Amino acid sequence: MTAPVEVRPADVLLADGSIAVVRALRQSDGPALHDLHESVSDEAIRMRFFSSARHAAHRYVDTMLASESTLALVAEARGELLGLATAEPLDAATAEVAFLVADAARGRGVGTLLLEHVAALASAQGFTRFEADVLTENHAMLSVFARAGYVEGRDSDSGVVMLRLATRAGSVPSARADERDFRAEARSLRPLLRPRAVAVVGAGPGGTDLGAAVLDQVLGGVLGRAATRGPDGRVVVVHPTAAEVAGVATTPSLAAAGEVDLVLVCVPEQDVVEAVREAGAAGAGAAVIVSPEPAPPDSAGRRELLAAARAAGVRLVGPDSLGVLLAGPERVLNATYQQVVPPPGGLAIASQSGGVGAALLRRADEAGLGVHSLVALGAKVDVSSNDLLAAWYDDEEVRAAGLYLQSFGNAAKFARFARRFSRRKPLLAVVGGRAPGADGERRPGGLRSVGVDALFAQSGVLGCRDVDDLVETARLLAEQPLPAGGRVAVLGNTGGTGVLVADAARAEGLVVPELSAALQERLRPLLAAGGAPTNPVDAGVSATPEQLGRLLDEVLDSGEVDAAVLVPVATALTDAAATVRALGEARARHPQLPVLAVPVGLDLATTAGPGGTTVHATPAAAVGSLAHAVRYAAWLADEEGPGAPLTDAAEAARTRSLARDLLRRGSSGWSDGSDVAALLAAYGLAAVGTTARSATGAARAAGALGLPVAVKVVDAGTVRRAEAGLVRTGLRTREQVRDAYRDFAGSVGGAPEVLVQPMVSGTEVALGVVRDPTLGPLVTVASGGVPPGLRSDQVILVAPVTEADARRAVGSLRSTALLAADGGGATEVLEPVVGLLVSLGRLVTDVPEVAELVLDAVVPGPGAGCQVVDAKLRLGTPLGPDPTAPRQLRSAD
Repeated sequence: MTAPVEVRPADVLLADGSIAVVRALRQSDGPALHDLHESVSDEAIRMRFFSSARHAAHRYVDTMLASESTLALVAEARGELLGLATAEPLDAATAEVAFLVADAARGRGVGTLLLEHVAALASAQGFTRFEADVLTENHAMLSVFARAGYVEGRDSDSGVVMLRLATRAGSVPSARADERDFRAEARSLRPLLRPRAVAVVGAGPGGTDLGAAVLDQVLGGVLGRAATRGPDGRVVVVHPTAAEVAGVATTPSLAAAGEVDLVLVCVPEQDVVEAVREAGAAGAGAAVIVSPEPAPPDSAGRRELLAAARAAGVRLVGPDSLGVLLAGPERVLNATYQQVVPPPGGLAIASQSGGVGAALLRRADEAGLGVHSLVALGAKVDVSSNDLLAAWYDDEEVRAAGLYLQSFGNAAKFARFARRFSRRKPLLAVVGGRAPGADGERRPGGLRSVGVDALFAQSGVLGCRDVDDLVETARLLAEQPLPAGGRVAVLGNTGGTGVLVADAARAEGLVVPELSAALQERLRPLLAAGGAPTNPVDAGVSATPEQLGRLLDEVLDSGEVDAAVLVPVATALTDAAATVRALGEARARHPQLPVLAVPVGLDLATTAGPGGTTVHATPAAAVGSLAHAVRYAAWLADEEGPGAPLTDAAEAARTRSLARDLLRRGSSGWSDGSDVAALLAAYGLAAVGTTARSATGAARAAGALGLPVAVKVVDAGTVRRAEAGLVRTGLRTREQVRDAYRDFAGSVGGAPEVLVQPMVSGTEVALGVVRDPTLGPLVTVASGGVPPGLRSDQVILVAPVTEADARRAVGSLRSTALLAADGGGATEVLEPVVGLLVSLGRLVTDVPEVAELVLDAVVPGPGAGCQVVDAKLRLGTPLGPDPTAPRQLRSAD
């Protein structure tokens, strides 16, 4: 069994959207635990202990509290124990699991959450299996086990069902847990996203403070001035002394305000915690803290604020939030201190910066992009972008989401939630702070920046350059169908503008194909004098509206392109209204293809809308948006397949134990010795060959492998052994092998360990691992035979890696054609590389002590799979998030 795992209290959402805490059982819980066993029904006691005798239940509590081996977790809400989960060891690998849930807490998902938590804890402790005995009529508990997805087998005997369960959460339990999270988040955030009554706390009668600015915007919406004087009190202004604020009669406290869903907190920062407590006491489900943060991050003050919210059952946005804007078709709540309200639509926005959030609203308004909501996250003490993605997932009014992020509170959770969300709706994101700071502060620059790109690519997130890129792309996705591919036709009435657009398209990775001879022949009669039927298609400066329309019709009807970009230029010969009409009619006949326009001096706004053309101000905006849409469509079309596979639990525990032992013995530098080979062998990553510690042993190994061979010194304290003369290749006799070993012994002294390998040839790929402090382990695949710093043909993946992730990465390498040429069919040659990438992702997920790993020469080939020629490893104290720690035992963000 591994060393005990520290169980940190974790916030969890119950099925009804309320918040509870899962934590380790404490000795001081004894009285409450006895009360729990006393308060539940006789039937609950019988189902748990197979007897209605309460003395057995109380005796069990006393025994468990005295035990040092039993794993015990409780779920607690507002100081009351809701349930207990225990796992009692049966042997080194197996524990017996059992639960008891308070009668009043049943049906709220307490048992399922406790199962997830105790399974994760047991797995981290080295247990690989659970056993559970359940009475046949205990349908509720059998349902908990079945829904969670951990069950591997079952037997029945004399009215008892004996279950066998895994403790590691594979793809099925993880997916089901995320489904429950999404439903619970939607319920929990309903008071924030669909409030029926709103209270503003902290608006002064002078009209110049922050609260007054927020109140002024609130009163301008549908939940506004007319409703404030109604009997339902939909907008309540709280002030302890003033009779009215902004012409609205006040109430002296939240307690006197009646029922409210959402509280807007604009009080001085020292009063924020008390305002949150009062909000909870008044029954509010959410609070937006516009006030500055009362304490710096990771401080006692921030913990006090979150604890107050949890105790009160209130979800928090902020502090230091711009506020919340809800712009539905039948309701407008501008609970911010900015004045722009875009038209209602389907884009939901979450922004970690109030300023960027305001800029997004302004740009959306200018572009006519419909917005569903904006939540300015501020300091993210509680509600995060992950929570909002879950809440928006099933909201039919939300058709896409846009994020501005400056940090990832939980990158692994973001990856799972974003991937799930993106399968249903487009998800666009801008990440701030990508450039490293001159002050040396660690920001998302350098490796972290490429890691973010990798995270987005795997999760289907459209990473946008800036606010304009996000708005333009969101508008295109809202107005146009997704393209079936990246082939683009460019059509205009002047040659130069078409060339500029075509160049911009190619720079974005789009294809501007040469049109077939047959299509060019059909286009030629439709051109004006001086026109050209090639792509870009130049209709000629004197082309009539009818000619432009017929040209567009032919191109879109050809099947040779997946999208079109129009570049009409206004001239003295142009009939603007007729051109707009002709292009619009042609475009409407092909609604399945996206059509964009970059007009020059011509108003095409009348063609926008359903079945119309999306108009962009610049070529860069048009083709940049289209490139995002092409990548998203390709990601959606790619078969998702199963989640990342799990290593055998016992094998993973053994490998991590070996890594820890090596670290304790001081193996923290680069190494490729026999210990490293043993660590990598379980994952199929060890270098091919046999180790030896004498000239005779090396010669014997060479004979067994078959000459010629290569011989290299392992664990020689240098990564560049060839430069140090510690590698010999092409040795054709045993005597040459002996001579090489003797030379190495003379160079390094003693009896060095050497690796004897068969000579391997072919196109190489290089695999590797590095760890990012925020994103965790990053797996790389690149063309081999090139020093790492010079590699441009490289793809980065965030571990764990699914087969679909690995196949996309390998297929996108420019060297893929070379790999296929070496061994016939591309699929046959590349599949072993895909398998190695998946194994590499499993290794670094299972063993966070792997700090860096370099497989510099991997030679794939059909039949023989991949041969790893060079494998070097550096161990270290785990950096960043520990992927083996129980995910449910860490707070969400």
